[in-house]
Amino acid sequence: MNHPSAPAEADLTVDGTGLLCVTLLLRLRRRIGDAPPGTVVHVVATDPAAPLDLPAWCHMTGHTYLGTVPGREHVYALRLSADARATRPDAPWHPLPRDAETPEADKSGSPP
Repeated sequence: MNHPSAPAEADLTVDGTGLLCVTLLLRLRRRIGDAPPGTVVHVVATDPAAPLDLPAWCHMTGHTYLGTVPGREHVYALRLSADARATRPDAPWHPLPRDAETPEADKSGSPP
């Protein structure tokens, strides 16, 4: 899978060491809630499913998956999008129906 190159520096780091992806996505969603579009996020994830789950979550939400960070084991990068799709606060792997989204929804996918 081809992705834009992952920058070595992050604006925000979310440490999910030891977490399953379900819990990691809950933490990630909370942490990016106030971050502006364009923010580069590094996600530390040791769950073996992370290389599949993080790109899938980015595809679903509209954030840009940048891939693994060179020279850093278990670190993945993504860039927050201005037009991210809102997700459920208790289940960030489930998008909100389009009619439930509002222009004021933050870019983590949480409604106002």
